[in-house]
Amino acid sequence: MSVRLYVGNLPYNITDQDLEQLFTDVGEVVSARVITDRDTGRSRGFGFVEMADQQSADAAIREYDGKLYQNRELTVNVARPQAERGERGEGGRRSREVGGMREDRRRGRDRR
Repeated sequence: MSVRLYVGNLPYNITDQDLEQLFTDVGEVVSARVITDRDTGRSRGFGFVEMADQQSADAAIREYDGKLYQNRELTVNVARPQAERGERGEGGRRSREVGGMREDRRRGRDRR
């Protein structure tokens, strides 16, 4: 059973391939993904590595958590499950219909 790891404080120039190569030294990597900004394509400084088994994941945490990589101290731990995202209104604001009018909770005003 594979284990997904969170890897934080990554250098901004790292690629998916660099991340995968780094973790193959401690075990079999199923996948490696650096999270990027959708507008600029630049790394957001964190990513996820899926290790093939628990032993490889434990070895990766021991080896890389708190270690320097390109002058940055990495954070490596078991990734938490992604939280469900609620529905969003227009423009990303949470809103609801009230009596035929739209109430914008974020700004406290009614919109028609």
